[in-house]
Amino acid sequence: MINSIIFILLWVAAIAFFAWNIKKISRNIKLGRDIEIKDKKKKRWGLVLKVAVGQSKMMRLPISGILHVLVYAGFILVNIEMLETMIDGVAGTHRILAPIFGFLYPIAVSSFEFFALFVMIGCIAFLTRRNVVKVDRFWKPEMKWWPRLDANIILIAEVVLMTSIFFMNASDYILQTRGAEHYHEVGSFFLSSFFVPMLQNIPSETLILIERTCWWLHIVGIMIFLNYIPYSKHFHVFLSFFNVYYTKLEPVGKIANMQSITTEVKSMLTGEEPPMDEDGEVEAFGAQDVKELTWKHLMDSYTCTECGRCTAVCPANLTGKMLSPRKVMMDIRDRLELVGKNIDKNGAEFTDEKSLFDSISAEELWACTTCNACTNACPVNIDQVSSILELRRYIVMEQAAAPGELNAIFSNIENNGAPWQFAQDDRMLWADELYMNEK
Repeated sequence: MINSIIFILLWVAAIAFFAWNIKKISRNIKLGRDIEIKDKKKKRWGLVLKVAVGQSKMMRLPISGILHVLVYAGFILVNIEMLETMIDGVAGTHRILAPIFGFLYPIAVSSFEFFALFVMIGCIAFLTRRNVVKVDRFWKPEMKWWPRLDANIILIAEVVLMTSIFFMNASDYILQTRGAEHYHEVGSFFLSSFFVPMLQNIPSETLILIERTCWWLHIVGIMIFLNYIPYSKHFHVFLSFFNVYYTKLEPVGKIANMQSITTEVKSMLTGEEPPMDEDGEVEAFGAQDVKELTWKHLMDSYTCTECGRCTAVCPANLTGKMLSPRKVMMDIRDRLELVGKNIDKNGAEFTDEKSLFDSISAEELWACTTCNACTNACPVNIDQVSSILELRRYIVMEQAAAPGELNAIFSNIENNGAPWQFAQDDRMLWADELYMNEK
């Protein structure tokens, strides 16, 4: 009874703390400007099934793609066994589903052990790639101590959790054969049977301690994992499904127009006075801080897996320029987290007089060629270029700090109606020679 009460209280606390963290993250995302994304629902659900569930974009890099599928699918399938664990924990029983499934029970548990093995193989391979092989995209300048440590913590934790399953099942089987109280005979399990010889000569009291420790380690480990991921890049485990659903379905290179500018241009072309909205807020041009980005931009930042596929294909980064699309997403997320903490501490009206430009330089932003290689490579459909363009829009339209080359183009467009430094009357002079040749 005491164990059941502890079990229930731990789960209530874990779920409550997780819900509290989710509420804060949701609040942070909603700090962004509102946009409406309600079109093409059928296509959006298809993307969720293909990209988020089917991991289609992960498989563009076959080695890491296959490893990720092993970890992703294996972890989910292994935790189907949590259903029985939850029942046992609440009711104070042990392997309560064994009598119901009969001879199929050892087969089912053995299959879960294979999934656990797949997770271990994937995690060990990822640890090796990150820390021994040192794949270049995991060692870019933005991947400092915490991003690297964050990835390693989760991978090592998953290896420990999966290993605990084998020791738990092996200890359980030995205790069954010894007729230990509470350990009903349900049969052996394939992979954990290889651990039996190393535990065979251990006293029953110690085996019970090992089995119970592994059982609680698995349960508490899941609770800790649940509440760790909101502080980690691994929050994409949950948020990627939503982010993929809200994917930008327009051509990736299409730049979103500002309604205020559109209205002004139409007014100039038609001669009609634009409608006045005395109660409306003055719309900022572009984004200086996170609140001037849209909620979708902010969701993108929280969904970033820090895998570095975007930076690995960025032509600016590949040619030695400062731009790293991954860093931009990480900087937006870090700034958003800071803004959220300031709100929690000082209220919604507080401002710290800082902005995204404290961490993202103009040099980085102007290095972007808007080729959208990063958006195409992202396995969770983040639109990095859209955020970069909003920041560049602020530099140009609010700070009037565009590079000299662009300012020259702007002047030519204003004076000549074209980017080139030729008067409109001279625009067709290049064709005179062609006309003469025809004569």
